[in-house]
Amino acid sequence: MRTLVLAISALFFCTFATAQTRIDDEQLLREWIKTIASDEFGGRKPMTPYEDKTVQYLARQLETLGLEPAFNGSWYQPFEMIAVTAQPQGNKLSAKGKKRTELRYPDDVVVWTARATDKVELPKAEYVFVGFGIHAPEYGWDDYADIDVKGKIVIAMVNDPGYYDATLFRGRNMTYYGRWLYKFEEAKRQGAAGCLVLHNTEAASYGWHVCVNGHLTDNLALYDPATRNANELAIKGWLHEDGARKLFTAAGMDMDAAQAAAKRPGFKSFSLKVKGDVKMAVTYDIQQTRNVAGIIRGTEKPDEVVVMNAHWDHLGIGTPDERGDSIYNGAADNASGVASALLVAKKFKSLSKAPRRSVLFLFPSSEESGLFGSEYYCQHPAIPMKKTSACLNFESIGPAELTHDVVILGGGASDLDRYYEAAVAAQGRYIFYDDDNSDGWFFRSDHYNFVKQGVPAVVVENGLHPVDVSKPNQHPMASWYHKPSDEYRDDWDLSGTVSNVNMIYSVGLSLSNAEDLLDRD
Repeated sequence: MRTLVLAISALFFCTFATAQTRIDDEQLLREWIKTIASDEFGGRKPMTPYEDKTVQYLARQLETLGLEPAFNGSWYQPFEMIAVTAQPQGNKLSAKGKKRTELRYPDDVVVWTARATDKVELPKAEYVFVGFGIHAPEYGWDDYADIDVKGKIVIAMVNDPGYYDATLFRGRNMTYYGRWLYKFEEAKRQGAAGCLVLHNTEAASYGWHVCVNGHLTDNLALYDPATRNANELAIKGWLHEDGARKLFTAAGMDMDAAQAAAKRPGFKSFSLKVKGDVKMAVTYDIQQTRNVAGIIRGTEKPDEVVVMNAHWDHLGIGTPDERGDSIYNGAADNASGVASALLVAKKFKSLSKAPRRSVLFLFPSSEESGLFGSEYYCQHPAIPMKKTSACLNFESIGPAELTHDVVILGGGASDLDRYYEAAVAAQGRYIFYDDDNSDGWFFRSDHYNFVKQGVPAVVVENGLHPVDVSKPNQHPMASWYHKPSDEYRDDWDLSGTVSNVNMIYSVGLSLSNAEDLLDRD
């Protein structure tokens, strides 16, 4: 460990000793962020004319910096996505148990599909309550034990048992089992025809309006032309608590008692004995989008790689704000990440000798709509996942003031921690390992697709203790996140951003020159 710290300290002394270098770094970051987040790029929404402008710009930057195309001579990795809008017949789902009931769309339920079809029909579909919808042997938990859900619609509570009982799972530190996407994945593995995630504002960390606004139109998914996505769930959706109560009432059952039981070990899933016809009209569109990547080939181990990741996409042009601005420029999210990755690429190319291991700079598409670009890359990597040492993700890295600490979420899972600890110590700072993942933030950016493949990754965030205490947080997330107000400003404080970029660069350089790949689960 001491050797690693000394090596990184020497690296910082040699590479970043002069104030001029730091100024140059900040100037470059500002120029790239200002350009990528300008109105000229239209908010960088995939599958629009602004995608062409964005990916071509990134390819030119990588070529100018001296990288090689990463995809068999091409800067681009194209893939197809499907955008689906589904609407229940009569704007309702009717069901019958001991009583009849109707789920109103979108007040009680929001539904969609990922299939390329004109309609979805599930006659006499049976509803099954599966608690949290979790199969987790390592936690001794299986909501699907002793129940057959094939061809049925399962209802799964959002989050995981630890949210309600700190002795279960990882307590308030949500596991992936708590994510609504996992509920769909497990329901599909179990052979269900559909899955409705039972919403709760506190457990989900967002209100019902987020479910409605996010899924009424253009639900995106990766598209498989061979199957036309026929192997996907026929119906996915969110179920409001009022809608769920209607189903339980129709079944003659107590929803509160069922939910309370589902939060305890030993819960047994059960059929509500409520059935109904599901009929949805579907419109869909299949379009192509592109990941962008350049690579620096390793001198000794070119078939092994460290991935530097920063998604290029944002939300495009949408609803105007109170100023009348309708362009969602995405300066912090994620022009700052793209610019930071480009700056690290420049630093690697400035070395007198390339590192032993390859370094790939990946700019995925469609992170904002579901991490689809990185998902596709992980399924079709330029260098195999088993030869990928780590994923270092640049996500909304600026603006940030200089802090004494650096926050890391998801630590403790691999030896990657010690590389960050050494890099941060070399800057005279320290790491705070945050174990509060109650909102599932660790699972909500591209690095997690790498984690699912066994590749080490953590979330790096700016610290909580500013060096200059007279400077309050001038860019609170609530003021800009997914709003037109996320625009570049000349008065941004990037002192912390530059330090964090240098810290991640030193981690990448150490990993790319390490004797062995990082161990993994």
